Amino acid sequence: MQIEFRECDFFDLWIWLSFSTQPSLMEQQYIEEIFNSWFFLGKLGGFNAENLQVQDYGLDISYMDYGQDAAEGSMMALMHNMSEVEYNGVWARCWFDLGTSDAIALDVLINSFQQCSKDFVAIEQLVIGGENPDWPIPGRRPSAVYDDRVDDN
Repeated sequence: MQIEFRECDFFDLWIWLSFSTQPSLMEQQYIEEIFNSWFFLGKLGGFNAENLQVQDYGLDISYMDYGQDAAEGSMMALMHNMSEVEYNGVWARCWFDLGTSDAIALDVLINSFQQCSKDFVAIEQLVIGGENPDWPIPGRRPSAVYDDRVDDN
């Protein structure tokens, strides 16, 4: 699965998937469940890189003292909104307002789609941000590769 990053705005982020064939209804359910689960964790503040105490502690977490004060003292990292997943041929897309969630959220999503692609749905490409020229984003002027306006100066 190829991963590509385009222009990213955490408050207005489209995520695109392309498949080798048009996804079946069952395959669409897998994709939608990943997006919905990921968003729900983000809505609950799960992607807060300021509070990664277990990760930072190391491999042997037996009898670890978890710092509740540190957890409560970290800034909130909440996702705000998502759209329905849309499909167009071999493409799918979903819009997110990632709010104040940290970039670790994208790592978790990429890891999830990589495993999903191995086990359930053949995903050719995951694109984070931007838009596809052949599938414009509603309410936006398609971004032009070449701007045909002439500079009169």
